[in-house]
Amino acid sequence: MKPAMPDQNRRDFVKTSATLLGAGAIPTLPSSAIAANPTARRQELRVLQVGVGGIGGMDRNNIKRHPKARIVGLVDVDTNPLEKVGKQIPDAFTDTDYRKVFADRLDEFDAVNVCTPDHSHIGPMLLALANDKHVYAQKPLVQQLEELVMLEKAIQAKPHLATNTGNQRMQNPGRRIAVDILQKNLLGKAISAHVWAGTRRGSAKDLELPAAKQPPANIDWDLWLGPAQKQPYRDGIAPNKWRAWWDFGTAGLGDWGVHLLDIIMYAYPELTSPVSVRCDAPRAADWYHCTQCESTMTYAVRGDRFRNDTFPIHYNDAGRGYDLRALGIPKDDAGANNTVVVCEEGTLFINAGGNKLECYVKNKLVSPEELGANTDPGKYAHWGSWIERALGDQEVKVWTPFDQALRMTECAILPVKASRFPGQELQWDKKTLTFTNSQEATDTVVRREYRDGFEPVRI
Repeated sequence: MKPAMPDQNRRDFVKTSATLLGAGAIPTLPSSAIAANPTARRQELRVLQVGVGGIGGMDRNNIKRHPKARIVGLVDVDTNPLEKVGKQIPDAFTDTDYRKVFADRLDEFDAVNVCTPDHSHIGPMLLALANDKHVYAQKPLVQQLEELVMLEKAIQAKPHLATNTGNQRMQNPGRRIAVDILQKNLLGKAISAHVWAGTRRGSAKDLELPAAKQPPANIDWDLWLGPAQKQPYRDGIAPNKWRAWWDFGTAGLGDWGVHLLDIIMYAYPELTSPVSVRCDAPRAADWYHCTQCESTMTYAVRGDRFRNDTFPIHYNDAGRGYDLRALGIPKDDAGANNTVVVCEEGTLFINAGGNKLECYVKNKLVSPEELGANTDPGKYAHWGSWIERALGDQEVKVWTPFDQALRMTECAILPVKASRFPGQELQWDKKTLTFTNSQEATDTVVRREYRDGFEPVRI
């Protein structure tokens, strides 16, 4: 066992890690049971939550329900929810800076739940993985295209760690039945997918930039900005409207991607990374995301599960659906937040909740039973499966670990970035992180310049 890290070194850990990692070095890990043997069975999982407001409440409450999990630490840059939740869990320590917690309390937790705004997901996730902590993070996993590769490398380097993503809708049997139907090609070879979200997270009409002002006293604005470039506080950003802002969110497409693209990615592992993306949308102001996006990601595919050598995924926001009858669905409207997969012998339709699964063959409704699908996929405990896996049960299935969620995230945020080049088909190469036919797109929407002190750990 490695000797314990001296207290002073712990305090210096945050200050020095960015410099060391930038030079290709990994900081020495402190002594802890998790670091020594991350896959051993444990009696209890001690969880640090980074971001306690908003959706953090759902994650926290479900983690707390597990008899072998305990929230031991709370971190939030907003002292209002931090103090409120701190009173509800009086035994948990609190802080406003996750970096300080990693420097001073690394041995006090085994896993991290990340529920921050999109732009600040990558920092705590990578720092947790670098220090052999299991991670549950909210969607979309990353905000920048470069961060897809950062996180991919990290999980490949840490295969023993349990990861999961905020895709709780996979608990609904209908979504897993849909995966079974498509995996088995019960409707024939796949032709195309059509996905649409209803949320509006930004607007081309939002051309006025709110005036700069003092941030609320309860928000540490420097910490809230995190990796984003220094800028003043403005109404309409924190604490809960950041999704519409270019620097902080991923708009409606990023928000809903994991809930709508999941069955496609699970059914077709051949869809590794799109080769092109096109987004037709009105141009928003530089500081906002656009809305009313109509996008297409094209994948190059091989094998006998697809009719063609390319497979398009069409993904729209703002409730902009498709001509359902042209897709083999005999209805005029189906609302928003739905997924359709068109195959040679029929069409699958499912809503985000998973309680409305319909299959059509020659415009007639056919039940999953008639198709020969497994209609009893069993129960799935979304948060519980991650906890059990982290506790050492290597047999339990986690439905949206990071390797799967990254494929969904890529498909969700590519059109978000491509919206800055409306109407252009951009050729994408994830291996080189370039749009091979647009140097401008490569230079402007693939990565960000991180502020000093908030650079992600590179693993």
